[in-house]
Amino acid sequence: MNSIGAMAMPADFKYREVFLRGRPRHDRLDAFSLRHPRMDPGKRAKIFAPFDALRGFNFAVSRKEVRYEEKPELSREQERALNGALTLLRTLTGSTRLARQNRVRIRVEYFVPCPDPEHEAFGSRGQIRELCGLCRAVDPEVTKTIRVDDTVIAFDDLLHIAPA
Repeated sequence: MNSIGAMAMPADFKYREVFLRGRPRHDRLDAFSLRHPRMDPGKRAKIFAPFDALRGFNFAVSRKEVRYEEKPELSREQERALNGALTLLRTLTGSTRLARQNRVRIRVEYFVPCPDPEHEAFGSRGQIRELCGLCRAVDPEVTKTIRVDDTVIAFDDLLHIAPA
């Protein structure tokens, strides 16, 4: 008795003869092969590519996996060190010309609040990031920001400044 996969083939199996003939074989130049050429493996792989039935679902789930933490409170000593560094940077980058001349490279640690309004951490927690680059400007009067390369950081979000 022959088998179909792991099962024994029943005697009254409707497609017994077709199954016993085996897989069809074609020469490269017969009529069937000319009408139905072999598919390129790259195109064939596309057929079995995953189908995203819920468009954007995987992205939404991955956004929820991001870990956020509370904003750390700075001690008086850390605040004084930060203010001293900002004052020094202000004198070194007081104008665009001075900033280009001095080319002060710094490493900044800063807090970024959670930007996703759908996340539970929105408005209360965020992430600590680090940035190395040239200090372009410090504005303690109007915007109260520091610009490192093309990133503008508010003074309230600064945690640490050090030379790079």
